[in-house]
Amino acid sequence: MLWPFEEAKKIIFKKDKLANNVVFETGYGPSGLPHIGTFAEVARTIFVMKAYNELMPDSNLELIVFSDDMDGLRSLPDNIPNHDLLCQYLGTPLSAIPDPYGTEKSFATHMNNQLQDFLNAYGFKYHFQSSTDAYCHGLFNEGLQRIMDNYDKIRNLFIKTISKEKRDSWSPFFPICDKCGKIYTTRIINVDQKKYKIRYICDMTDGNYNPCGHIGDSSIFDGKCKVGWKIDWALRWYAFKVDYEMHGKDLMDSAVLSKKICNIIYGTPPITYKYELFLDEKGAKISKKIGNGISMEEWLSYAPIGALLHFLLSNPN
Repeated sequence: MLWPFEEAKKIIFKKDKLANNVVFETGYGPSGLPHIGTFAEVARTIFVMKAYNELMPDSNLELIVFSDDMDGLRSLPDNIPNHDLLCQYLGTPLSAIPDPYGTEKSFATHMNNQLQDFLNAYGFKYHFQSSTDAYCHGLFNEGLQRIMDNYDKIRNLFIKTISKEKRDSWSPFFPICDKCGKIYTTRIINVDQKKYKIRYICDMTDGNYNPCGHIGDSSIFDGKCKVGWKIDWALRWYAFKVDYEMHGKDLMDSAVLSKKICNIIYGTPPITYKYELFLDEKGAKISKKIGNGISMEEWLSYAPIGALLHFLLSNPN
């Protein structure tokens, strides 16, 4: 039996054969242009959805395509123009950075539109979800409250996975500086769990982010801050009740930790599936942040879409 059917059976077993609604998720970082790996993750997820529909034809299936557009810009991809414009925004959320192409209201809007045009061109059916919208419109507030309520449990679990010199300053929360607007320059100096507020100082210099030195107080709700990646992944699963998600083999450890965090905030972790990565000519994984990805246009100049789908349907490992 093909692997999508084996995966579908796992979901059916998890759902106890009774639930009609099943939520699939695929994540995308809009720090660069979508590439063949973006297509592959969505296509493989849809293979599993189609298999599930064959086995459980009365089910209501939803695919959430999640864009982590509240993430900060960490580096400048080689295939993105206007580096002189963008360099001052390093460390700033992608949704608050000008579009380097000058056609959309922000960097994230341009990349999100590229992603949706990309997926629409191949007939994918999905619900697009912006991270910025989820945070700012309160979709994550309940989950954020549970993260704060379990602050010490999450912190004690997480710091075991990082170097000793980083442990004292680690917090799940990344407040956005209300003076300079950056997210990777802020450091937590006090946590008020009862009021769900944090005090921070904008003084982190990692990655040439140029902090402004501002000291401020921030709510954890309504887009005033976000949580770090592995916490954020658990937050999505909790908020959207995700049943199934794929990920590259580079995220295996992240998935294990995120599942534990999801349990701590009283969520039910999804079934996850690991796949191998596309590599460039030097053996490095293709990356939107680096800009070494293979576009679908480049693939189609050499081979038809059916050849790629045939490859993706074979063993993803």
